[in-house]
Amino acid sequence: QVQLVESGGGLVQAGGSLRLSCAASGRTFTRYTMAWFRQAPGKEREFVAAVTWSGGTTYYTDSVKGRFTISRDNAKNTVYLQMNNLKPEDTAVYYCAAMDSSTSLEYGYWGQGTQVTVSY
Repeated sequence: QVQLVESGGGLVQAGGSLRLSCAASGRTFTRYTMAWFRQAPGKEREFVAAVTWSGGTTYYTDSVKGRFTISRDNAKNTVYLQMNNLKPEDTAVYYCAAMDSSTSLEYGYWGQGTQVTVSY
């Protein structure tokens, strides 16, 4: 079991930056592949980025490549999403998710979400 709490969202102008954090409870954080998803009003939730347990491999959706960076600090049980050059279309609720890849190929644990709003 793991519990996830996101923070770092807010209002920023286009071209600005934000860093989201996701703090995980439990002592088995390194078992989990961690990811960020987002959901904009009226749209389905979409994958943004993921990082494997060691931090050695990362994945991004095409629309954020070169602007967002996912990373993790296993000593702090925390995963980050650094978001640069933000665009209004990045406005969404951002969710942290965890997948125990040893037992599942689905993200079974989710945070409550943090709002990111990018103004023109």
